[in-house]
Parts: sequence; C-alpha cells; structure tokens
Amino acid sequence: MDSPVDRTALDEAVEFTSGLIRIDTTNRGGGDCRERPAAEYVAERLAAAGIEPVILERTPGRSNVVARIEGTDRTAPALLVHGHLDVVPAEAADWRVDPFSGEIRDGVVWGRGAVDMKNMDAMVLAVVRAWARAAERGLDCKPRRDIVIAYTADEEDSAIDGAGFLADRHPELFEGCTEGIGESGAFTVHPGPGRPPLYPIAAGERGTAWLKLTATGTAGHGSKPNRANAVSRLAAAVARIGEHRWPVRLTDTVVACITELSALQGLSVDPRAPGFDLDAVLRELGPASGLVEATVRNSANPTMLSAGYKLNVIPGTATGFVDGRMLPGGEAEFIATLDELTGPDVRWDFHHREVALEAPVDGRTYAILRESVERFDPEGHVVPFCMAGGTDAKQFSRLGITGYGFSPLKLPPGFDYWSLFHGVDERVPVDALHFGVRVLDHALRTL
Repeated sequence: MDSPVDRTALDEAVEFTSGLIRIDTTNRGGGDCRERPAAEYVAERLAAAGIEPVILERTPGRSNVVARIEGTDRTAPALLVHGHLDVVPAEAADWRVDPFSGEIRDGVVWGRGAVDMKNMDAMVLAVVRAWARAAERGLDCKPRRDIVIAYTADEEDSAIDGAGFLADRHPELFEGCTEGIGESGAFTVHPGPGRPPLYPIAAGERGTAWLKLTATGTAGHGSKPNRANAVSRLAAAVARIGEHRWPVRLTDTVVACITELSALQGLSVDPRAPGFDLDAVLRELGPASGLVEATVRNSANPTMLSAGYKLNVIPGTATGFVDGRMLPGGEAEFIATLDELTGPDVRWDFHHREVALEAPVDGRTYAILRESVERFDPEGHVVPFCMAGGTDAKQFSRLGITGYGFSPLKLPPGFDYWSLFHGVDERVPVDALHFGVRVLDHALRTL
C-alpha cells in the first residue's frame, strides 16, 4: 500500500500543532472557555483539502467541527476519529516558555496542548490533507471505510458542550460509526534498561464519578459547643473517603495488560488464579507497572471544600467535592462504599457521571492498531491498557461506538509523557509527530 505521507504532511503536523497551541482554548470549567477560533482553524484547513466540515455549537463560542470522508466500501461500517480542542489552564510563571507560544525549540514543540491533545488534532489534519494531495496526483489512497472526523469542545470539563452535545443532538452525523479512536494511547513507554519500548493502546476507561458532598448541621456561635457542626461532619466524611483502601478488582483489559507485560519479562502469571500476588508482580514490572497500578481499583479523591462565611459563625451546611473513578463493573460497589463512608449526616450526589468502557483486544481492529505501530517501530511491543481517567469516547459510546485510545507518538528515553498531561512545560518532539502521522495514515487506511 503506497503511502501518501510526504514532506508537506510531516511539516504540517508540526505547523498545525504549534498553530493550535497559539490559540488559547483554556477550559476553566463551568462554561468558561471559547473553542471557536480553534474550530475555525481546523475547519478552514479541512475545507482547503476538499473536505466539507460543519461547525456546531450548543453554546455560542463552544464550537465543534464534524466532517465525513467517504470510503471506497459503502457497505462497511464507518470509523470515528476524534480529538478535543480545549486545554486545561496553565500558569505562565511556572513555565520555561509562554504556554501559548507554540514555540519550536531544539526539535520540540512547546505549549499547553502539545500532548493533550492538539498534537493528535494536528496529525489527523495533516494525514487527511495528505490524502487529498495524493488524490490530485492520481494516487488511490482513500480509506475503505467512511471516516468521520470530530473536533470537540469541553472535553476537559463535562463535555456537555462537546461530545455529549454531538451524541445527543446530532447523532445523524455519526451514522454507521461502530468504532472510534481518540486520545491517550500508542505512545512510547520505556520500561527500563535492556527492555524493549512499550506502546500501550487504551482499550478501557474507568467511569467518571464526580461527587458533591453536602453536610448539614446546626448553625450557631463559634464560641459555643456544637455537636451538630456541619464542617466537622464533612471533614470526618472526607477523611474517611481519602483514607479508604479500595479492594483490587481486575478487569479483562487489566488482566490482558498484566499478562502481556509479564510475558515480555519472561514471567508466566495468571492474574485470575486464586492467591495471585498483584503487588509482587507490579514490583517485577518496574516502570511498566504504571500502566496498571492506577486501574486495579475504584478510587475517590477529595478535591474541594467549601463552608461558612465568617470565622466565628458555625455554618448550617458545608460542601465538598470528590473525584471518583469506577472500574468497568464496579459501579455498585462504588455507590455502596460511598454510602457507608459518608455516613448518616452527609448526603452525596453525582455531580457528573459517565460510564466505564472496555473494548475488545482479540479482534481485527486492535490487531491492525498493533501492527501499525510495530511496523514503524519494529523493536516496540504494543500492549492493551485501561485508562485511569476518561475521554470523549464515553459520550460517543452512547451511539454504540467502541473506542480505543490511539494517538501514536515515538518518544525518547527519559521523556516523561505522563507528567506532561495537565503539567508544566508540556511539549512534544517533532520526530514524535512525524512518527504519529505515518502510523495514523497506515492504521486509518488499513482499518
């Protein structure tokens, strides 16, 4: 299969990553974001390649872009390729460069969104434009399946203005889509000296359970005894939640990940066997254990507290927020545990809730994603993993779309990809973008 990826495609992946970073799409939550300029940026470049994009908004300025590329087999199910346009905040004083400069220095593109996920947005744009140029040269490189491209708003908050809005209000745009690929997968993990590089592909996500806790009590003067103090009740509940040790629950994706990682190190393990010693295996896996240790349990981390209006007044209510995550199949346990931990004086509700996901790792799609990565890095090994957090794949799953995390990057040893997600000095090597373009092109046309 001849590749349409040319020098222009490689250069455009870098140019578009930098260009999108320079468009400040900071999502501060609660609707405080404006993705419209970034949406127009990608829509203009799609249109210039003969692809007809549509811009859709639930809220003015909160823009999404959707376009469809027709495949050669009109009977084949369509494939969704999606990426979000918003980014988390960045404190400029903490960075070595302006986080919205898109500066390219020493072969690295710097700025907020360089890995989460304007790099993937740019690579997809570069690939489909390369297809259009190749067609003008008479090269037949159309994908077999229809490909629906979606650039979304609001992924870094609730997705209510982004993928949630698209799935609920515009499902017709995704007609025929059965599978999708999106962020956070197929990037290099270096497990240690003498060990081959790993490329984890996300085949699962824990469910989102953002919680609001409300404690009630008796308001009164701060100088008097009060055994119905809402602040004390909330603090006690939050402490119980924060200290709780959740039991191990191994999902199919995590079992597959542990099994494959162990085999690569010459270990024969059966994670389903009675008495399986997870901690011992994680120690043997070394740095690679980071691919599983955050997804072997449900979790609940207190993040925000609010109470009172004056130091010497005991308030009648106090509120807190908890970032909870639920494993596939773990929702009932999560709910029962929170009921127990909060106790009779604290009410809790879902502030935001999304399902957990799992995708097959023994079928054609995963096999092609694996082959596409290993074709361009023959020394690498692809393994499945479950994401600790979540992506827009949750919203698109409402349409029956099975999602994989597949944003390929070949990263050098010592490049701490994990720490750059929502971190300081976010950046991506130019060579990693070039690798991603080649892998994406091959995977999308093979799929």
